[in-house]
Amino acid sequence: MTAAGSAYSAPKTVLVVGDSLSAEYGLARGTGWVALLEQRLKREQVDARIVNASISGETTSGGRTRLPALLQQHKPDVVVLELGANDGLRGLPVTAAADNLRTMIQLSQQNKAKVLLVGMRMPPNYGRAYTERFAGMYKDLAAAYKVPLVPFMLDGVAQETTNFQADRLHPLATAHPTILNNIWPQFAPLVKR
Repeated sequence: MTAAGSAYSAPKTVLVVGDSLSAEYGLARGTGWVALLEQRLKREQVDARIVNASISGETTSGGRTRLPALLQQHKPDVVVLELGANDGLRGLPVTAAADNLRTMIQLSQQNKAKVLLVGMRMPPNYGRAYTERFAGMYKDLAAAYKVPLVPFMLDGVAQETTNFQADRLHPLATAHPTILNNIWPQFAPLVKR
C-alpha cells in the first residue's frame, strides 16, 4: 500500500468541545447526541474516532483555555465547537463570546482541522436585541471563517417543553436523535471527504 493510500484510509479524529448539551448532563451514558453520532458513523462505515471533551457548565472562555492542549493531545481532523449557551444564560457580552469562538476557530484551522460551529439561541426573555446579537454571532463567524454552521442545535426540540428534563434546560435522551439529525447534515461532509 502506498503512503498516500494508507493516509487516505487512516481513521479521522473528531474533537467535540461543548457544554452540558454535549456532555450527557442528566442522561444515561451513551444516550447523548455525541454517542449517537459515534454509532451512526459506525453504521455508515465511516472510520472516525470521537473525543468528547465537553464539560457541563463550560463557557466559551473555558473552551478557549482548554483547546490548545486538546489540539496538541488529540490532533483532530475535525473540531466541533458547541459552546456559547452558558455565556448567553449568564448574560455575558456577546462580543466576548464571539472573540473566544473566533480564537478557537483560528486555532483549530491553524492545526489543520476542519471546524463545525454549532449554534444556540437564547430564550426571548433575554430581550430581542441580545437574542438577535447572540444568534447573529454564529452566522457572522461561520461566514468570516468559511466554516459550516448548525444554526440552532435544538431546532425541533426547544419548541416543546416535554422534550426537557425537570430543569427545562437540558433535553431528555429521547430528544437527542433530533439534535443529531440537526447536526449530521453539516457534520457528515467533514468526515466523508
